[in-house]
Amino acid sequence: MDKAPEAFRTISEVAAELEIPQHVLRFWESRFHEIRPMKRGGGRRYYRPSDLDLLRGIRHLLYSEGYTVRGVQRILREQGEPFVRTVWQPGAPQPPRGFVEEPAPAAERSESSDSPGAHVRDRDHVRVQDSGGFSPQHRRQLQEALSELLACRRLLDDAAKD
Repeated sequence: MDKAPEAFRTISEVAAELEIPQHVLRFWESRFHEIRPMKRGGGRRYYRPSDLDLLRGIRHLLYSEGYTVRGVQRILREQGEPFVRTVWQPGAPQPPRGFVEEPAPAAERSESSDSPGAHVRDRDHVRVQDSGGFSPQHRRQLQEALSELLACRRLLDDAAKD
């Protein structure tokens, strides 16, 4: 039985709809204070339709556009929550060109730019430059894995500072 569009969703329903693990949603809650699901007894989360749109926007910016968590935080701060809630929809305005600094110099890239699947990384943005013959689905999965690894690296760096 499908729920009405205005119905609240559990974390498992949201994770299934967005095709991301539940722990990623919990991680995003720790990084994006704009994500505020209702919590009932026992800490069970209930996401409103507006929460789901925000999560779709964050997912789009991270996984489809290649922004890092820090980059999406910047977009939320400078463009606002309503912008991110709609950015995932076809034909919606996207972050302006030049929003992110120029790509890092070649010496700062993790791989040479002529290798398949090489990526350019700057402070707020990661983009796979060459599909290297990967299908769009595999390319998306690689981009998602890269975004998650970079988020983990930032967590480890923050923990090492303490």
